[in-house]
Amino acid sequence: MSLIIYFLRHGETTASTTGGYCGVLDLDLTPEGYLMAEDFAKAYKSIPWQGIFSSPLTRTIATATPLAKTIGMGIQQRDGLREIAYGNWEGKTPDEVNQLYHDEYVRWLADPGWNAPTGGEKGIDIARRSNEVLEEIERNYPTGNVLIVSHKATIRIMLCSLLGIDIGRYRDRISMPVASVTTVTLTDRGPRLDTLCDRTHLRPELHARKGT
Repeated sequence: MSLIIYFLRHGETTASTTGGYCGVLDLDLTPEGYLMAEDFAKAYKSIPWQGIFSSPLTRTIATATPLAKTIGMGIQQRDGLREIAYGNWEGKTPDEVNQLYHDEYVRWLADPGWNAPTGGEKGIDIARRSNEVLEEIERNYPTGNVLIVSHKATIRIMLCSLLGIDIGRYRDRISMPVASVTTVTLTDRGPRLDTLCDRTHLRPELHARKGT
């Protein structure tokens, strides 16, 4: 038996509907976001879970909570699963960032692995801290099913690290809609991507709300 990691992006927030950079801003879910969390719990409650890990931000904890309550399991919060810190760009739209920090914005778009938002984190910084959580999970749960509830950039960076994709291409190579589920099985031949951005657990009216 292998270890299967389920990566769940949090449910909808106001930022995911507008496209603004929220990063470490502690936004809550929208009412629709809470319904997305409930839909996930209903669809995945029968899986024999070994552990639930989450970013400590409100939107991820709120997404993980319905499943945790349903199955009676605690949520293990890890700072390494936080979203990228956007620094001075927090709360701003891409157009605003382009106007205020044009040169840095262009460099970041070209290679977010090695270039940081103004006052924020590089992709390699997120890879380093999130990999520590992945190593902890592999060490403590060699087999079974483990859930990670995290954020758009952080999940994409973790997937790049596991699948051998250049961290600097995480924004170009992998999509990550709100409330989507991606699964990776850690086999004796390395990580294997099994499911990418599945949202079939969502009710139809929520499935159409992909967000940014």
